[in-house]
Amino acid sequence: EVQLVESGGGLVQPGGSLRLSCVVSGYTFCMGWFRQAPGKEREGVAGIFNDVDTDYADSVKGRFAISKDEATGTLHLQMNSLKPEDTAMYYCAASYGCSLSRLLRRDEYSYWGQGTQVTVSS
Repeated sequence: EVQLVESGGGLVQPGGSLRLSCVVSGYTFCMGWFRQAPGKEREGVAGIFNDVDTDYADSVKGRFAISKDEATGTLHLQMNSLKPEDTAMYYCAASYGCSLSRLLRRDEYSYWGQGTQVTVSS
């Protein structure tokens, strides 16, 4: 079974940056970052397919970048120009198989981490 452990969350001022990491216990073709703010649905932020193809939510395009370390398999999410509306619990997700067009859909993923809190506030 795949196990995921996120880290890197914290408190940052608007305009600042954070880098989230997700350590994965095995190899999966599909991985993604999701977030959930209080009172809102969990939404897809960024996804990566076969270590190469990526997809992003419109709200984070140009500000966030997803990547996977080939040597360790660790998934990262570089978040720049952070806004208060980016405040949420961020979750790492993985699946052995998925569709490239569905990378940002929750139901595409079988394994989830416990989450790491990101708070953007002055």
